[in-house]
Amino acid sequence: MGRIPVVPGFARRAPGAYGSGGPEGPKARGKALRGRVPRSTHDGLELRGGRPDAVLAVEESSQGRVPALTPIRVGRMASTPFAFLRGAAGLMAHDLAATPVTGIGAQICGDAHAANFGLYGDASGRLVIDLNDFDETVVGPWEWDVKRLATSLVLAGREAGADEDVCRAAAYDTVGAYRRTMRLLARMPVLDAWNAIADEELVSYTDARDLLGTLERVSEKARRNTSARFAARSTEPCEDGGRRFVDAPPVLRRVADEEAAAVAAALGPYLETLPPDRLPLLARYAIHDVAFRVVGTGSVGTRSYVVLLLDHRGEPLVLQVKEARPSALLPYLPEAGFDVEEPGHEGRRVVLGQKRMQVVSDSLLGWTSVEGRPYQVRQFRNRKGSVDPTALSADQIDDYGRMTGALLARAHAHSADPRLVAAYCGKSDELDVAVAGFAVAYADRTEADHADLVAAVRAGRIAAELGV
Repeated sequence: MGRIPVVPGFARRAPGAYGSGGPEGPKARGKALRGRVPRSTHDGLELRGGRPDAVLAVEESSQGRVPALTPIRVGRMASTPFAFLRGAAGLMAHDLAATPVTGIGAQICGDAHAANFGLYGDASGRLVIDLNDFDETVVGPWEWDVKRLATSLVLAGREAGADEDVCRAAAYDTVGAYRRTMRLLARMPVLDAWNAIADEELVSYTDARDLLGTLERVSEKARRNTSARFAARSTEPCEDGGRRFVDAPPVLRRVADEEAAAVAAALGPYLETLPPDRLPLLARYAIHDVAFRVVGTGSVGTRSYVVLLLDHRGEPLVLQVKEARPSALLPYLPEAGFDVEEPGHEGRRVVLGQKRMQVVSDSLLGWTSVEGRPYQVRQFRNRKGSVDPTALSADQIDDYGRMTGALLARAHAHSADPRLVAAYCGKSDELDVAVAGFAVAYADRTEADHADLVAAVRAGRIAAELGV
């Protein structure tokens, strides 16, 4: 064995038996971290001085967005505390920066709330379930994703009418599933762990059988959620035999020819970011039209386009070209002990972060620039479906928490060594109890922030367009 040198990019060979590598291995280092950052300390929430109020936080996060769309974003965030949380990733990062972290870095979602998980189709048409929004993704503390997810389960449960014991239990079960899944991945061969928790086994693994009916309904809806269905409802035939988008304000609107041409031209550089084997596929489609389409709560106000492609039979493929802004977490990473990586291109950051976290990603995922602004490009309506966590019954909310907690652990384990994280988390429920306590406290804080925003809207301090 001595004749084989250590090769950069690969692990060093551990002396003796394979595994944790003795006292300096990841298991020992993970356990040692408990002394520096006791797991019980994760229940703490101390709001720092200089914290922006709800209105200022919304106004700051709206800078650089399309001004005319800001009232829609405010209106959506003002609808419920859960919706406020969805749009306030930056404000929560400000608060999380003062909480304990182990220093274990992972590619994190940055916005891992309960509505950012869902079904989507892979290249073969099979439905998979995973995290599905990565606008804020960065390398940062794994704890931030776990705490945001747990908090969102408390708020979703409250909105659904569940009592406080059920809401706290949902947060507790979310963290427990994360911890147990990390332990499972740590014990598995690396290649098996990388592709672990087959989707058909996820419900039984997380004991989420009460969700079966809901997931089946969402799956059926997702199978019908295609480019063809969207194009049939949102386009009309042209005299030349093609199709074009139809205005449906304020969500969908046609754009000027110059703007449409700039978006279409940006798809040329986008092709250079794709694997070469995808190029013959897209070469069989022609670009027919471009429209502007308003996107979800946290992204409202970003520039986002849909591009209609048609093949030789007139069958559609719709691409989404969505502006990629700097992650809202970036200003707060240094305080948590993490270097801010220079992304180079924000669309590239989002795309690579998504590929690092998902087991299966959109086969047409790429990036480009339109008039100097960075964008990500992906399939639109790629058989996507999602569970509305605020509509779940009390006996389903903890099931959903366990399922999403397991998925988050799998996503983190692609960049953080699961042996290290699992050793820190341990066998007991000490971490589960602590983070559940944090989640309840931060849910209370979010409800107060939401109430402040609603009061500001009623007082005319900030404009809001409700019900859009």
